[in-house]
Amino acid sequence: MNDLPVFDRGRHPDAVRSFISKVLSRGNDTALRDLIVYDDGHYRAVFDPAYFILAPERSEPSKSQWNTLKKRLKRMDNRVFVFKVHGQTDEGHYWLEFGFFKD
Repeated sequence: MNDLPVFDRGRHPDAVRSFISKVLSRGNDTALRDLIVYDDGHYRAVFDPAYFILAPERSEPSKSQWNTLKKRLKRMDNRVFVFKVHGQTDEGHYWLEFGFFKD
């Protein structure tokens, strides 16, 4: 049983890259390092850990910081679906996966 929505596959990867680059920006600098496109129409954004501002005693982003990022994505496009799972690459970058609901 697949509980995932059907994703909009019609968005050009350059438009999605521009969207997620804006979401992951602070000022004129973007933390986006890579965008992976999956066959089912969802994406993985790989980004620099510097996107998150960590307290000195923290070594990784808090659940609240991840939730704030997810809310930011949804505010910028209300058709976005953000996967619950996120993580860190072997190179130390963070990633999250998202897609856009089909009309």
